[in-house]
Amino acid sequence: MRIVVDTNVLVSGLLSPFGPPGTVVGLIAASRLSLCYDARILAEYAEVLRRPRFPFSEEDVSALLLQVEAGGELTFAAPTPIRLPDPADEPFLEVAVASMVDYLVTGNVRHFPDSARQGVRIVSPREFVDTGLRPG
Repeated sequence: MRIVVDTNVLVSGLLSPFGPPGTVVGLIAASRLSLCYDARILAEYAEVLRRPRFPFSEEDVSALLLQVEAGGELTFAAPTPIRLPDPADEPFLEVAVASMVDYLVTGNVRHFPDSARQGVRIVSPREFVDTGLRPG
């Protein structure tokens, strides 16, 4: 199954591995999900995970990013003509559309209005864990 994961899910999953975001991160780490990304998403992951307020070591961040690159799918996405409430979310939607993913998993579902989704199923980590493990 192919997914796009918003940075907030990745951070939450690493901070608290036993909740739904942690389950999503665990499935990615176990190669049970294919994480689609582009250079912008990878750069955001790196920038956010390296913020001093998070307890992640440089070695752990680097290892995670290498795993994303090795096990994920690099995508080249066209800009979407639709603006989202938070422009920083647009790369995630663009990659989801270009990759034709099964789900975009985010902690901010409300940032992706129904009218902007372009056919992408956008779910919270809880919704993904409850229903997303079945394609289609």
